[in-house]
Amino acid sequence: MATGLPRARLADVHEVASGMPYVTRVDGPRGNPIYQVGGKSFVFFRTPRPDAVDPGTGERYADVIVIWVPSESDKQALVQDPDSPFFTTRHFDGHPSVLVRAAHLGELSRRELTEVIQDAWLSRASRKRAADWLAAHPPR
Repeated sequence: MATGLPRARLADVHEVASGMPYVTRVDGPRGNPIYQVGGKSFVFFRTPRPDAVDPGTGERYADVIVIWVPSESDKQALVQDPDSPFFTTRHFDGHPSVLVRAAHLGELSRRELTEVIQDAWLSRASRKRAADWLAAHPPR
């Protein structure tokens, strides 16, 4: 993790996800935000579930965000990094996504969060949309 950079905040998740092209935001069954590109979710706010709980109290986390990743190797790189707030549960075995609690977003820089969300969008957008976006945003 880089130090000295602005820390990620919950508002950044909404700003970055909604700022990608062709994005729609829909509300889940409990009003939880779901960001989609071409009808495919790439970031969504999960409702409390029994697979993501506080180990001390057993209380379900109410602030879990699911973010798609391009591949299993990308997922493993994020969840196996001991300095990363990203995690997974058995429920998401084989699913190309990582989980992060909103309460832990500050462990990331805004730049790191932006990159993960952009990669999520790229993994779900059509080939043409992804190619067009990449052409307009070459790596630095």
